[in-house]
Amino acid sequence: MSVRVLSRLVGLVWLCLHAGGVAGAIERVTVDPAPLQLEEPQRFGTDPTKAWMPKSAIDAPRAPTYVVRADAGDDEPLPAFELVPGTWMLFGNIAEVDPNNRGFNGNAGFVVTEEGVVVIDALGTPKLGWRLIATIRSKTDKPIRWLIVTHAHPDHFYGAVAFADLPGVHIVAHEGTEGYVRSERIERSVAYRKAFIPEDMGADARGRFQAVIPDLRLGGPRYGWLELHVGEETFRIYNTGTHHSHGDLVIHQKRANIAWVSDLAFNGRVTFMGDGHTREMLENLDWLTRELGDVRLMVPGHGGAQRPPFPMVAKTRAYIEALRAKMAAAIEDDLDLQEAVDQADLPEWRDVPLYELNHRLNANFVYRELEQELFE
Repeated sequence: MSVRVLSRLVGLVWLCLHAGGVAGAIERVTVDPAPLQLEEPQRFGTDPTKAWMPKSAIDAPRAPTYVVRADAGDDEPLPAFELVPGTWMLFGNIAEVDPNNRGFNGNAGFVVTEEGVVVIDALGTPKLGWRLIATIRSKTDKPIRWLIVTHAHPDHFYGAVAFADLPGVHIVAHEGTEGYVRSERIERSVAYRKAFIPEDMGADARGRFQAVIPDLRLGGPRYGWLELHVGEETFRIYNTGTHHSHGDLVIHQKRANIAWVSDLAFNGRVTFMGDGHTREMLENLDWLTRELGDVRLMVPGHGGAQRPPFPMVAKTRAYIEALRAKMAAAIEDDLDLQEAVDQADLPEWRDVPLYELNHRLNANFVYRELEQELFE
């Protein structure tokens, strides 16, 4: 078995990897922050009285309300939806992390090929990572060859350590992932999750969380790409820059013609902007429509997969544009930050899930971003 890796990225050479070979070492970094004292309980978690599961993950009317049992074993599979033969999606809650969803508040997926399995995102805790592996094992006995992490936000990344011990596995992520893992930001993020679900966050013998630094990290120019040829499938992995995080990837699963767009577009919830760049977000949404607008499915990091014409892309753009316009007007009217945020309400978005959680934070971020743009 061989896996060809082709790139069009500055600083990354063409190479060929063979079974058992490595692109580099998968490094573990222990993160053991002081306990975090929370001022108030979660307000936007998963309501167990409203448990619901759609029949399909494609064009679903809304995301599941799925309660994850605290006593579930590491080897217990999670629900998975087959999008096309051999391609599976794990469909997470739209909610903030709480003891009812136990960090299962983002999507993941995996593709079974004749030469092994390619996994896209790792879910939000080490325990969910192990359960994702159990889910894959429930569908195939093919070896797991690759994990592609679309970005380093916890709901997509913190399960990656579960994959690090698998024989012959490679982990791919944006080069910005290493900077995040070595930063102070990860300590508060880990402490926050441990405040709600400490049992799920331990990944070493002492119960301390371990983040991984992937063995293959993509950088270079925006829209540069790396291709993985695994069995009959080809995965073109695009670098989309710091759209939403410290570095974002989009994957085109070419044979099935599916785009895994992660958090470039949100389906059925209000986005979080605070780690990204809204001008870059708008540019990337244009690129997404231009480059991948003819795919059969788009799979976001939150919410259901969509068929064309992919309304989540237009809705994500509409929200970003509306908030930028609102904050630009506030700056033009000489409002200070607090005044601008106080009048930032967008009534047409109030009923969209997580608006109340994210909107004021987004308004604060966009105001500061637009102020900085004035000096560029």
